Amino acid sequence: MSEHIYLLTLGLPLATALIVFGMKYWSAAHKARAGAASAEAYRELAVRSAAVQAENAAALASMQATLANMNSRLAEVETMLKEVG
Repeated sequence: MSEHIYLLTLGLPLATALIVFGMKYWSAAHKARAGAASAEAYRELAVRSAAVQAENAAALASMQATLANMNSRLAEVETMLKEVG
């Protein structure tokens, strides 16, 4: 029976050390996976924001063209009113 106790007193601390290092490895792997997922989410967000920014730039250019057209028409109307009046 003393052999079993001797092996148990040697085995338990070694098993505890292995479990601790195993948990530490698992934690590091889990953290790395979470970091990769977070980086991917930021990358997708950047792509979407770039697409929205391009759409906004196109809409702004369209609005500027429309405003320029309205300004030229207004100038023509003012000219006609000055000639009549």
